[in-house]
Amino acid sequence: MNMHFLGRRVVALSALAAIAGCSSAGGLGNILGSVLGGAQGSQANQVTGLVQGIDTRSQVIALQQQGGQSVNILFDNQTRVVYNNQSYPVTSLDRGDQVTARIQQVNNGYYTDLVQVDQPVQGSTATSGATGNVQAFQGTVRQIDQQNGLFTMDASSGARVMVSMPYSPSRSDVARFQSLRPGDNVRIAGVYLNNSRVELRQFY
Repeated sequence: MNMHFLGRRVVALSALAAIAGCSSAGGLGNILGSVLGGAQGSQANQVTGLVQGIDTRSQVIALQQQGGQSVNILFDNQTRVVYNNQSYPVTSLDRGDQVTARIQQVNNGYYTDLVQVDQPVQGSTATSGATGNVQAFQGTVRQIDQQNGLFTMDASSGARVMVSMPYSPSRSDVARFQSLRPGDNVRIAGVYLNNSRVELRQFY
């Protein structure tokens, strides 16, 4: 873990306060203290809550705990998300997912290297049968992010969409994703998560 990197990221705690509904990062010690109790002296602790948002630029996960308290937690490219004994990128998390994060104190903030998905939100990417209108897409692959399970494609409709892998893709879809190269022409089935992002259901 790069401590200098994390030190620079601590400023992100206040930047993401609006997502978590927390007016200041200064209250984090009290928030976590009430949850962690006497475990403050240990090397790693845990915090459980609902995902409220993810800021990929500042690399912060916003969680809301059961009592309504909010906390922002730093992550980096070493952070793993685990669901059903499989690892996924942090970008796989959905708002409303119930998670438990293993945290460490860094300077004036908290960092997680492991996020366990306890209960996916209804209709999240963690549920392979998520509801939504499955549509067919065809286009040319432009960029591929193997680490985060993402690729962008220029669809035949003229729109550029970002496609994300689901929590539990089939082996054949994983193999197809891993073999993707810029310029490949692909056909997929997917569900819109928002205006520019699609979650893969399968490659054709």
